Amino acid sequence: MIFKRKLPIPQEVKEMLPLSEELAAVKAKNDEELRKIFTGESKKFLLVIGPCSADREDAVMDYVHRLKKLSKQVEDKIMIVPRVYTGKPRTTGAGYKGLVHQPNPAEPPDMFRGLVAIRKIHMRVLEETGFSTADEMLYPENHRYISDLLSYVTVGARSVENQQHRLLASGMDIPVGMKNPTSGDISVMMNAIKAGQSSHMFIYRGWEVESEGNPYAHAILRGYVNKNGESQPNYHFEDLAHLYDNYVKMGLKNPSVIVDCSHSNSNKHYKAQVRIAKEVCHNREHSNSIKALVKGLMIESYLEDGSQKIGEGVYGKSITDPCIGWERTEKLILDIYDLL
Repeated sequence: MIFKRKLPIPQEVKEMLPLSEELAAVKAKNDEELRKIFTGESKKFLLVIGPCSADREDAVMDYVHRLKKLSKQVEDKIMIVPRVYTGKPRTTGAGYKGLVHQPNPAEPPDMFRGLVAIRKIHMRVLEETGFSTADEMLYPENHRYISDLLSYVTVGARSVENQQHRLLASGMDIPVGMKNPTSGDISVMMNAIKAGQSSHMFIYRGWEVESEGNPYAHAILRGYVNKNGESQPNYHFEDLAHLYDNYVKMGLKNPSVIVDCSHSNSNKHYKAQVRIAKEVCHNREHSNSIKALVKGLMIESYLEDGSQKIGEGVYGKSITDPCIGWERTEKLILDIYDLL
């Protein structure tokens, strides 16, 4: 490895782009409302929704402003947390790795500019809309650069077995969703939740730290890939009932699941997210235990339908996984509202 330059520590980047007391209070209010969804004190339905990857600041801000306007129509039943995913996992390591690597997808990686860019975009969303955001914890060592801005964190299917991800999740006081692995073995996800809900001593960023355990660590079902490489869903009624039984057997706190309508659940057929979301809402009405378990949905959505290659230049169209566009998004959110 070639050590190119030493990057600033999180505290230094936070001092470059400080969070005001006023914005910190807005985020704290959002955090409390979100925690109450996972404890069951609030009956609101959670939508973690937005682009597969936050590839450009202007289009993401356009999207979240539209989302904010729409949220006012449904806020009595639905809490919206925008997906602003700044790191993109790549199965083979090839391709666009997210804003943290390339603030401009058409230019070479620049990690310093990337760290500043991810803090800036999360802060802009909070400043301009009052939304505090969700991001995937792809790199645990990067979390502290934006830890004071996030209200929701995801641990992805390829990271959920990793010890560092699990231990760091145990030190957070916001909901952390543990996805089932790509193999579909939910015992891996359940063990990650147990680890996240427990206290630990470990090393993080050169410090010996102790975590208190995170009672808001929970499951995300995202489908899986079988031994033949075929996508298989795990959002059906029977899957949810099986997950509920596992929660009861393990005695975990705040049994909760978010259903990811994309990835292997939809086989990346982006339009299928609409059908999947409605089926999950329908299934909640057939069992009180499943209704209490299913706290919300995760949906990949952007300004334009589908996806494109880097360089095609279509504003607001995903350069990673395909997303539903704004018209479908608006209709889906209003339809979910009517189903609740």
